Amino acid sequence: MSGIETSSLFTPQQVLENRGRVAIFIDGSNLFYAALQLGIEIDYTKLLCYLTAGSRLLRAFFYTGVDPSNEKQQGFLLWMRRNGYRVVHKDLVQLPDGSKKANLDVEIAVDMMSLAESYDTAVLVSGDGDLAYAVDVVSYRGVRVEVVSLRSMTSDSLINVADRYIDLDAIRDEIRKAPRAQSRHPVPPDPASIHD
Repeated sequence: MSGIETSSLFTPQQVLENRGRVAIFIDGSNLFYAALQLGIEIDYTKLLCYLTAGSRLLRAFFYTGVDPSNEKQQGFLLWMRRNGYRVVHKDLVQLPDGSKKANLDVEIAVDMMSLAESYDTAVLVSGDGDLAYAVDVVSYRGVRVEVVSLRSMTSDSLINVADRYIDLDAIRDEIRKAPRAQSRHPVPPDPASIHD
């Protein structure tokens, strides 16, 4: 590994030229909690444009737990499907403490590894250190890996195996949802409903 890219070593154009075909893997829960910490709502159209950055997109996966009885969430996921995302989901499981969770780390790792021959750059939107091994495996297969997450929620082990790390705080203005009256993009239902 050559280490993490910094802006002093690579111009944005050089980064784009080296990306090739891009596959995006978004841990919906991780992104949701990062957005809460940043105090913003994500505009998923802007996010997809930013992460693709003019490169050829193979597919953008969005992994999330679902509550089948939550109509607002179902509407949001339908919007995601119709706007460039492949939604991978499983039902939320209620834990003994009353909270609900659906862990999709295995699905993310399997998709990253099984599709590695079809893309040149993986963009992983997650800070979960459990994914570091999958990132390491695909990078040994010649894939460039970019990790996008909030620094305070990102495992050092994940950053250490990535080719490039982007802190969500640094791009918050590029991906935040505009106030509804000024929005130029379709606005999906509030993503907070995903994790009710």
